[in-house]
Amino acid sequence: MVMRIDPYREFDRMFQSLVQRDTRAAMPVDAFRVNDTYVVQFDLPGIDPQGLEVTVERNVLTVRANREIKHDDHEQMVVAERFSGSLERSLYLGSDLDPQGVVADYADGVLTVSIPVHEAAKPRRIAVNHQQATTAIAG
Repeated sequence: MVMRIDPYREFDRMFQSLVQRDTRAAMPVDAFRVNDTYVVQFDLPGIDPQGLEVTVERNVLTVRANREIKHDDHEQMVVAERFSGSLERSLYLGSDLDPQGVVADYADGVLTVSIPVHEAAKPRRIAVNHQQATTAIAG
């Protein structure tokens, strides 16, 4: 296997990863709505499900994950770009969402969090009262 490595680029990449740790790049998110539920999917490949933690506190959804990549002492690393360590990502939930109904599932490296809309925030039909107008005839 032949790999060309630019030492200046690699040094810059390593320096940036130390100075500016961007967990969004390590935990990309898709969010969408299905009927009365918001669904948020986090890409977390290689995460042990036991190392996942999902919490909701004061309308803030927080996902914590730990990914440890271990190498044997006899291995000599040539390129190491995969993230190893702790990740955390927080999302603010709007007041129209129900933090008590949050459900999380993890499969195939994707954490799917479902957040239902509060019943009070769902659209509802309002009955319109109709009163018959009475007309008086003067005689």
